[in-house]
Amino acid sequence: MIPLSVLDLSVVTTGTRPAHALRNSIDLARHVDELGYVRYWLAEHHNLASVASPAPDLMIGQIAAVTKNIRVGSGGVMLPNHAPLVVAERFKMLEALFPGRIDLGLGRAPGTDGATAHALRSRLDRRDGDDFLERLSELVLWETRGFPEGHPYNNVVAMPDDTPLPPIWLLGSSDYSSELAAQVGMGFAFAHHFASYDAVAAMTNYRSHFKSSGWRDTAHGILAIAAVAAETDAEAEQLASSMDLNRLRRDRGQYLPLPSVEEALAYNYSDAERASVMRNRSRLFVGSPATIMAKLQPMITASQPDELMIITAVYDHDARKKSYSLLADAFGLAKKVAA
Repeated sequence: MIPLSVLDLSVVTTGTRPAHALRNSIDLARHVDELGYVRYWLAEHHNLASVASPAPDLMIGQIAAVTKNIRVGSGGVMLPNHAPLVVAERFKMLEALFPGRIDLGLGRAPGTDGATAHALRSRLDRRDGDDFLERLSELVLWETRGFPEGHPYNNVVAMPDDTPLPPIWLLGSSDYSSELAAQVGMGFAFAHHFASYDAVAAMTNYRSHFKSSGWRDTAHGILAIAAVAAETDAEAEQLASSMDLNRLRRDRGQYLPLPSVEEALAYNYSDAERASVMRNRSRLFVGSPATIMAKLQPMITASQPDELMIITAVYDHDARKKSYSLLADAFGLAKKVAA
């Protein structure tokens, strides 16, 4: 069966303050480590009332310290917000402390609104337009030491210098990201949970154009999906109602903490709002394990991911843990751990 991983946003709810949401992430990481999940990634978002962690590198260290086997990484570091040298230093430190267990996932988006992005970058040497490729190239050069002769950075060393950068993954929701990841020979993670671009096309494009490199010999594509599992379809539908209302509000520019199931069920949807929710449901897999497996299998068969990464952003933390447990059983993770 396909390996499973976790994408975590450290979800803030109307009943869970940000500080507690961070502790919930640590608790969830311990839980899925025991279940046999292979990877735990943390996102970078800023100025969002529903996301507690803007600094995945800090959370990576905390989570790696309390887990045993699971790889821990960024899903991802939004590279335009950071000097490449800083990213190199921090992730080399993490790799030195937790060798063989760290991933460096990189994204092109700002992960926030325009004003916040400006505040994050106002003291950086900013370029006009999209400078992601330039920043990625510089980040790689800190590892390869391939700066041209006479370049001032030849006298700068990213410490600790006896530790390599962890594996680099490019995150994306478009054909551009899949093509770039293939051309530079890095891992690729496709964000089906919010992408408008076709997941099958992105994964197929990445695999068919992949060029082996010093980073990877073979392609490795991760398909990131949003899922809510419960014992019954009805229970899962109730849990997902919070996500439905939250997504509707976000589409209107209302970035609020995740509402409770009770608040979501009591909301009086208009016909237009119900139609919007149903459109968003095309990106969300909800139901009992059997229902989710039946819905997922055609996409897995068509896109052939090497790994499935699951984000479950529900109101109740115990229900979130149960969802990951049910999916672990459905995909046979418990049998792998036992073996």
